Amino acid sequence: WKLGWRYQDNEDTGNINSMTSNHHFNGFFFDDTIHYYCSKTSYSGSGSWPRGNYCIMRYGSSCPSGFSSGSIYWDDEDSYNMNGKGGYVPSGTYGSNTRINYCCRSDGSASSYISLPTTDPFYLMRYTSSICQRVSGMTVREEIITTDDEDTSNNNSVSGSHPKVTGTSNHRLYYCYYS
Repeated sequence: WKLGWRYQDNEDTGNINSMTSNHHFNGFFFDDTIHYYCSKTSYSGSGSWPRGNYCIMRYGSSCPSGFSSGSIYWDDEDSYNMNGKGGYVPSGTYGSNTRINYCCRSDGSASSYISLPTTDPFYLMRYTSSICQRVSGMTVREEIITTDDEDTSNNNSVSGSHPKVTGTSNHRLYYCYYS
């Protein structure tokens, strides 16, 4: 696992970024956002991802078996854009705007328990279900991030298989924190 970060310059005028209180994200969230990521950069372990209804962030050029690929595009602040990144981040495009690639699957029910390692907390993302995927031996809490994206000629978009997102000119994403 390797660490990376993304500084995302959100809307400057009347910014309305918001996030779930008492969240577990590693980063800074104010009028702009800084997300820290832990990316698994090589294959290890045994078995495969279980059937279910969830998304993960993609690292590399393709998704694991059983997942479909997609992305979310953020139209970040146009004026005096300060976007930056470092280290190992999910696959995507990180310039003056942000595109993150995801891997999603819906070949099982989110209400059925799946088996994943339980030694450390982690996040999955909601896909097509109205609830977070259940994971054996873990408690889950939904945490939501809303970013105030560019107000002028906003070009936010989604494509392919991507996590549940609401809003068009501002994105709201639904994360599932497991502990």
